[in-house]
Amino acid sequence: MVFTSHGICASICILSFPVVGPVSSQSCERESSVSMWAYVFLGNVLRGIGETPVQPLGISYIDDYARPENAALYIGCVQTISIIGPVIGYLLGSLCAKIYVDIGYVDMETITITPGDARWVGAWWLGYLIAGTITLTSAVPFWFLPKSLPVPVEKHDASCTPEQTRFIKDSPSAMEHKFRPEEPTNFRQMAKEFVPALKSLLGSPVYIIYLCVTIIQFNSLIGMVTYKPKYIEQHYGQSASKANFLMGMINIPAVALGMFSGGVVMKKFKLGIMGAAKFAFGTSLLGYFLSLFFLAMGCDNAKVAGITMSYTGVEGLSYHERALFSECNSGCLCSGKDWDPVCGENGITYVSACLAGCTSATGTGRNTVFGQCRCLALTKAGSRYTNLTASLGHCPIRDSCDRMFPYFLFLSVITSFIISLGGTPGFVLLIRCIKPELKSLALGVHTLATRTLAGIPAPIYFGAIIDTTCLKWGNTKCGGRGACRIYNTTAYRYLKHLDNLQHNCLQVSKTRSFER
Repeated sequence: MVFTSHGICASICILSFPVVGPVSSQSCERESSVSMWAYVFLGNVLRGIGETPVQPLGISYIDDYARPENAALYIGCVQTISIIGPVIGYLLGSLCAKIYVDIGYVDMETITITPGDARWVGAWWLGYLIAGTITLTSAVPFWFLPKSLPVPVEKHDASCTPEQTRFIKDSPSAMEHKFRPEEPTNFRQMAKEFVPALKSLLGSPVYIIYLCVTIIQFNSLIGMVTYKPKYIEQHYGQSASKANFLMGMINIPAVALGMFSGGVVMKKFKLGIMGAAKFAFGTSLLGYFLSLFFLAMGCDNAKVAGITMSYTGVEGLSYHERALFSECNSGCLCSGKDWDPVCGENGITYVSACLAGCTSATGTGRNTVFGQCRCLALTKAGSRYTNLTASLGHCPIRDSCDRMFPYFLFLSVITSFIISLGGTPGFVLLIRCIKPELKSLALGVHTLATRTLAGIPAPIYFGAIIDTTCLKWGNTKCGGRGACRIYNTTAYRYLKHLDNLQHNCLQVSKTRSFER
């Protein structure tokens, strides 16, 4: 949908609407039968197939050929580098979000909305083109990696440490891990050994506990990464571009630094299996307590007439469309389904200029100013007969919320850093508590489980929970329900952070079981 100045005159208070023909059923059918999403889905599937082996095989590769005292640091470096990708992605998303989705096909001078508007759609497709080109280029160096490296002397000792014998069944006989020369791959033999190997892997209590912990952790992490920019937009009144920029420049780098620092701590203090478990438990517990402060860092709902307050200025939530109508706009043939917000000079946002009772408009494009807005007079004593005006867009958020926003960012960075400190010790804990010959399989199952049981459901149920706080839904071209235009920010805050706290609490309790 293109928002141009052509429709501004139709949004003011008039006694009759221009005759506009209904949307044809053919165009609706064409819109609903568009299969372009299938190409996006297929592209993501291929991307997942290509990137997934890098983590399990890459970490196993490092652990096989690195010195034991350096493995944790190298794994921390790999985890840190993997976080740099989302940083670049968020910065790229911030840039694309500033560009209108139909750039090059519409006259931008006629567009009446800004990137801060809930209806703005950025050039999301541009990021796919840029990221795809970079991904293809980055795949070239992998062809030049050697199949094997010289094995350190320490790796030839097949005996396990006394600490490992507490976690690995059938040790040490099952630890006869021999480094043999390269030999042709026998797929039949691999298939024959797969089921017994998988059964042995899933029979490890430590591995199952770790798998449950990481699934819970990734559910919380993916929910946070997916919807935190939206939370910043809705709660603190920031644009989508700025929210993505802040995530890319502040929040995600804190996670990368935490991953790297966790590897440095393990190398410096030579932490073993129990030391890694205790360190991960401590960081999870501290991060949980810090997350409690998010519940107190909130802002009031935006002042929107007919939704979060009455036309007379009395605050109160309304979920009914009829609350959008009042005596001041009863003579106007306004639609309650539209969302063309205007900011009145009384500091209150109105759903549209028509519902604000405005009868005139001056200016063009984003500089349009609506005059003779009768509904504004209900909150300004003695102003019934003066020319009260409204401008396009939402009213700015309160100063108190602006002052709260830096504290929210600071706490978010500190919490992300502390929780991510346990990431690298967690990976080392995983590869040290299983048989060496099952290491690649264990990392592969771990990646599959986190992607399937966290990457897929987390955005779905987090989105469903957030949608329960919606106060005003938009409409699609054919009359169906579109995107949410405004949320109950108080309920949004509590539901989002309580859900994250629940996941963190489960993670802490399961991490604690490693020390028993």
